Amino acid sequence: MRKIVLLALAASLALLGGSAFAQAPNFDDPAAFAKQREELKATAMGPEGKPWEQYLSDAMADTAKFKKPGPYTLCFSNAGVNNPWRVVGWTDMQAEVDLHKDQIKEFIAVDAQGSDDKQIADIGDLLAGGKCDLLIVSPNTTAALTPAVEKACATLPVVVFDRGVNTPCPVTFVHPVGGYGFGISAGEFVAANVPKGSNVLMLRILPGVDVLETRYSAAKRIFDEAGINIIGAEFTDGDNAKTKSIVEDYIQKGKIDAVWMDAGATAVAAIEAFEDAGVDVPVFTGEDQQDFLQKWKALNLKAIAPTYPAYQWRSAIIAALKVLNGEPVPGPEWVLPQPSITQDTLDNFINEKMPPLHYAMCGCEGMPDYPARWGGK
Repeated sequence: MRKIVLLALAASLALLGGSAFAQAPNFDDPAAFAKQREELKATAMGPEGKPWEQYLSDAMADTAKFKKPGPYTLCFSNAGVNNPWRVVGWTDMQAEVDLHKDQIKEFIAVDAQGSDDKQIADIGDLLAGGKCDLLIVSPNTTAALTPAVEKACATLPVVVFDRGVNTPCPVTFVHPVGGYGFGISAGEFVAANVPKGSNVLMLRILPGVDVLETRYSAAKRIFDEAGINIIGAEFTDGDNAKTKSIVEDYIQKGKIDAVWMDAGATAVAAIEAFEDAGVDVPVFTGEDQQDFLQKWKALNLKAIAPTYPAYQWRSAIIAALKVLNGEPVPGPEWVLPQPSITQDTLDNFINEKMPPLHYAMCGCEGMPDYPARWGGK
């Protein structure tokens, strides 16, 4: 099945042809790896205490040509609300819209439900409707959505966030440091806490998404350089039962010294496989969802939670309004800070009043209707 998926991805890439920005993406770029490693250490600019408005590069995009009188109709093409991180982010985004009712007369959002074909059609429908002053896109997959985004850019300003596309046409691409940064944070933690020759199991979600592919390639680079054995790199589809089954199979095969994950929504399921087998939980990387953070503390794990902060969903709305107001925005990329949760900071992010799969880096604590809007008590 994986071979079929990868062949299909290769075929879609081949169809792009043409410009330098429509070539097959390179998900193992040493220069991008080095850049994001430095960005992880950089001091953010912007309002203190508001990381969703901060930026790591002072390069600015001129938006004067997009200035128009408001209030505005913002349109949003969402890849989906098909995992807990996206649920938290989508709630963030709607709350941010509510903070700007004086500037936003209508917010039209469509959900692609994880389908490239549907998202391409959704974008076409939004453009045909003629109501959008600006289009925000969170792409389902990188290559497949590039032509649709380019088509949109020809008629109105576009802000892309979360996952990228292979074109420079959006006014800005809003994202935290990125997939390499996530992979570096988690990979370096594992390499620092297991000896050379140790066995690491890598758990992935699905192929073809830039931020996931680069997380994997960054960590793999670190493990190869450190002499750490990758005993498996398995796709879980973000499913708890499948994740647990995969880990159980590898426990039966031999010793696992570390588990690295490209996203953490199923981290607790993976941990439970070790508990059920009666073996010690190894060095672990997860993410900033509450169930993992609480499990980490309860079991006193040796762990880290690199993050891909959900507060970027707020940033996309803020960027859109700045563009339509003719205000400069960080560009062509708006790079947000991307912290990790460590043993030293763990207690700061545990909130037992929030749902198990609530993401701590939501940036939502001061927003209206918190915590109830996010499912909290």
